Amino acid sequence: MHADLVVVGTGHAGCEAAAAAARLGLDVVCVTLSRAGVGRLSCNPAIGGLAKGHLVRELDALGGLMARVADAATVQFRHLNTRKGLAVRSSRAQVDVDHYPRVMQRTLAAIPGLRLLEGEVAGVDVAGGRVTGVRLADGRRIATPRVVLTTGTFLAAVMHRGEERTEGGRLGDGSAHRLADDLRHLGLRTSRLKTGTVPRLRAASIAWDRLEPQEDVTGGRFSFARVPRERGPLTCFLTATTPTVHDLVRSGLAASPLHTGAITGRGPRYCPCIEDKVTRFPDRDRHLLFLEPEGHDTDRVYVNGLSTSLPTGLQAQVVRAVPGLEQAEILQHGYAVEYDVADPRDLDHGLQHREVGGLFLAGQVNGTSGYEEAAVQGFVAGVSAARGEPFRPGREEAYLAVLVDDLVTRGVGGEPYRMFTSRAEHRLLLREDNADRRLMPQGRALGLVDDKAWAAFEARETARQDATEALETPVVPDAATTARFEALGLPPPRKPLAGAEILRRPEVDWSTLRALLPHVPDLDPEVAEPLEQDVKYAGYIARAARRAEATRRMAGARLPPEVDWSALGSLSHEVRERLAAARPEDLGQLARVPGVTPAAVEAVAAWLGRAS
Repeated sequence: MHADLVVVGTGHAGCEAAAAAARLGLDVVCVTLSRAGVGRLSCNPAIGGLAKGHLVRELDALGGLMARVADAATVQFRHLNTRKGLAVRSSRAQVDVDHYPRVMQRTLAAIPGLRLLEGEVAGVDVAGGRVTGVRLADGRRIATPRVVLTTGTFLAAVMHRGEERTEGGRLGDGSAHRLADDLRHLGLRTSRLKTGTVPRLRAASIAWDRLEPQEDVTGGRFSFARVPRERGPLTCFLTATTPTVHDLVRSGLAASPLHTGAITGRGPRYCPCIEDKVTRFPDRDRHLLFLEPEGHDTDRVYVNGLSTSLPTGLQAQVVRAVPGLEQAEILQHGYAVEYDVADPRDLDHGLQHREVGGLFLAGQVNGTSGYEEAAVQGFVAGVSAARGEPFRPGREEAYLAVLVDDLVTRGVGGEPYRMFTSRAEHRLLLREDNADRRLMPQGRALGLVDDKAWAAFEARETARQDATEALETPVVPDAATTARFEALGLPPPRKPLAGAEILRRPEVDWSTLRALLPHVPDLDPEVAEPLEQDVKYAGYIARAARRAEATRRMAGARLPPEVDWSALGSLSHEVRERLAAARPEDLGQLARVPGVTPAAVEAVAAWLGRAS
């Protein structure tokens, strides 16, 4: 068998990689352990979250799949960080856990040139420093010059519950030991990380009337394409742990694999298990728990916030000590997974391995956590594999660029990497609402944004430009204008003002402005909201844009591909070692290598100027 590209794994990274590459003209074979597992939500039944919502919107603007699939499967939509400004506001969708993979599977099935193959990849063939094919566990071989590995948590994976240890990267699935051994044989640097999941409860056993409901945001969505929901809404509920719960957890720490040393890999700091919460925050007497129904076709409820690997008997006691869960029936106990990850510092910005040509890695195998981080990596790897060069937006253009640059420059620091708005130095420019303006032209240039989506984008841009011109029109404080202001309880202008100046008032939003100024057009909220923010924060945005341009100019100073850092006597021995290991491609990336001082950056810039 032959393929232009083989994608190993069909989680969120694998689906995006395969779809992007096939749509760009490659003959793609996607190898999966089971067709039923394509697009599966292995952990929580949700897409998005703080900063993660930005990634989903960016992926949609570039022509990826996740936003459209999530919108079709959404059962509840919420906006997070609403009090902190649009730059850090993020969206989160609760999705139907069974319907999401169904939508993803039918989406992939409609893409020409993409084939699914059930099997286990046991090894990657390499000759002359380049990929030549993959070997399956049953003896079959697929000849290919390109492979994207999206193995998630399956490399040499072990699941833990108390003292119970089982091989597998997910309940019901096995572990990829042969592939893990093969990758180490190829010279890939690996380490161990840990993740975990929560108990699932039977819905009928929960006292819902004692819990606080969380309401849906009507019409909330990720995709610019306005994909209709295919499932009805479901309500999520809120409860919390108690001191009794914490005492029970402490009583079982001696049996927790995290505390006995059975698990050596570190878990995600910002999504800790209940054992870590209790020990790291001893003064807190409660932690919020979110009860999330997994879908319409199941009675399973996900207890968000209660990730644990405690013994099953103790898990039952912990769950039933939570208010509203006193009679809860556990359908699936929580567990931890320990697995191999590759060092992403060995990859270029297209996520291709520097020493093994044609080998790309994307998703949790690179040490990240989260569906969204995996999906954007898969997209970058798939596009880069198809183009034959890295797809590399700037850090000032996209959160996904920040993520990839952090991975290949800094690595993951010994714990799973999660995206946060604080990681982006230009986050004022990287709002959810302007993802299409930032990235859709790039998606169109790639050939991944179709005519319908592009026409809708152009219509939004035309409306925005027309409205911007209307905001520049001076408003004369005549009697009619004064009356409209006074009718809304607002002080009227005393001199001619542009509409933009009035919109900058804190108490004026777009709908208020239309009531004040008849010449201001009625806009779709998807156009009005980002335009309003652009106007209100114009000064801050302009300063951020100037800083981004200065950063871009510095980052544009390319470094020779084979620099002998040991020969630069102006640098300390430590800095030379760090640069030799990181192999930065430009001055901007060099400046972000951990341990590289500003003085070292100036020294390299001066050397680069003399050498040019």
